[in-house]
Amino acid sequence: MKSPCRILTVAPLFLLLLFRSSASPALDDQFSLGHSTSHRCLGKLFLKTTCYLLVHMFGSDIIKLLDADMNADMVCHTLDFCKQNPGQPQCHLYPLPKEVWKLTQEKARHIVKRSTTMKYLKSGSDICSLPFLAKICQKIKLSIQTSMPFRDVDSDKYSVFPTLRGYHWRGRDCNDSDKTVYPGRRPDNWDTHWDSNCNGIWGVDPEDGIPYEKKFCEGSQPRGIILLGDSAGAHFHIPPEWLTASQMSLNSFLDLPTALTDELNWPQLSGATGFLDSTSGMEEESIYLRLRKRNRCNHRDYQNISRNGASSQNLKKFIESLSRNQQLDHPAIVIYAMIGNDVCNGRADPIPQMTTPKQLHSSVMETLKHLNSHLPKGSHVVLYGLPNGTFLWDNLHDRYHPLGQLNKDVTYAQLFSFMNCLQINPCHGWMSSNKTLRTLTSERAQQLSNTLKKIAASEKFTNFDLLYMDFAFKEITEEWQRRGGQPWQLIEPVDGFHPNEVALSLSAEIFWKKAQLQWPQVLGKENPFNSQIEQVFGDQGGH
Repeated sequence: MKSPCRILTVAPLFLLLLFRSSASPALDDQFSLGHSTSHRCLGKLFLKTTCYLLVHMFGSDIIKLLDADMNADMVCHTLDFCKQNPGQPQCHLYPLPKEVWKLTQEKARHIVKRSTTMKYLKSGSDICSLPFLAKICQKIKLSIQTSMPFRDVDSDKYSVFPTLRGYHWRGRDCNDSDKTVYPGRRPDNWDTHWDSNCNGIWGVDPEDGIPYEKKFCEGSQPRGIILLGDSAGAHFHIPPEWLTASQMSLNSFLDLPTALTDELNWPQLSGATGFLDSTSGMEEESIYLRLRKRNRCNHRDYQNISRNGASSQNLKKFIESLSRNQQLDHPAIVIYAMIGNDVCNGRADPIPQMTTPKQLHSSVMETLKHLNSHLPKGSHVVLYGLPNGTFLWDNLHDRYHPLGQLNKDVTYAQLFSFMNCLQINPCHGWMSSNKTLRTLTSERAQQLSNTLKKIAASEKFTNFDLLYMDFAFKEITEEWQRRGGQPWQLIEPVDGFHPNEVALSLSAEIFWKKAQLQWPQVLGKENPFNSQIEQVFGDQGGH
């Protein structure tokens, strides 16, 4: 058998698999061990098993095709990863073969015609049809569809497990056997005997007999942060080293199990609810960490209710996963940030599928009424406008994509065209060489932003005040350039679409500064007891 490194020649297949799916069902119930050594060992085992299965299923066929001098495009079409409608122009990322495409494809299909893998794929089955995986697959699919934690013993919508909508997405539960204990609630009897709100502050000061929660948090105006967002808010990210042969090593894929079980999102590093140290070297913190620093009684009170593909039109399918009790919980800052999918889709003609201002108004009002019936009085809701996505083409089209950096043969313009051909482009309207289409998409985005602005200016609700903020990508870009960066460095390099960690960090910085200047009441008071909380409770149990 030839070297398995040859499979890297078809890295575009891996990219397509990642674009077409957002989570892997091949997990075991044992993944309930948090960050323990056992969890890390299981993660490595899962990674090795996944790689083995992929190579076992597709490796032989891929190597046979490569040995016959078939390029990545031909492998992709032969194995049915690349699918297109009959009569459509041939979709290809690399130059077409010298022979007629049809003739080459017939040769390729002859090579793999006896492949058991091809018979399995054509049967319509998938890995979840295997009896021993069916039950776990069903649970995971339900978790993804509802945006609810996969592991939640007491059904309070909080978990002790990190991924699969666990505490990477919302504050970690500190007692998963008691549904009255969860982040964000008002303390039960000032948490004299136990920590009912998981902020790490509980017990009684032996010197004066006053409960610590009462001493440190009473009157400090605690509040949580909740994001209603799409894949940008969830921080969708595919590491370039997964695709770039020159950067690949065994360590490149250590985060793959975590990424797959978080739907290729990294909410623990997002601009709104991130709680881990930045991997980009940025000093700017998330909105949640700023709220926590301002008042340590806010510890663990965050929820990232974001989904890949989310828009104003489908938010109602998963908004029920939001956790807030009007009688028992603290107020919250809710950021509504559906910044892309109301204008973005992969259709050949994307305009008819875009949300209209009338549709947006109707769906946003429905969302706001839902929030008014769930949020405690004194909450705040901020509607985020949509960006001008012409930025993407203007700054990326003539640059080389990670797939083309080695041989200088794939630009972003070529990748966008390839994805448009397959109708899997996340945003045909902006990721297109058609300037007229890009302009029309930006005009619709501006119309929707204006609709949000009008709603914020005219509508009133009993349990929260309603505010509007523009998506300040121009300000983000200017700040990044002031620091010596280039605009293209703010976009995820693999998908060429999402704001990356740097852009999200700067976005959080700009949001915070604007809120301090325009709406200081949204952020609450700075707690004068923060240093004492740290002295008594340290990191408050961590995240």
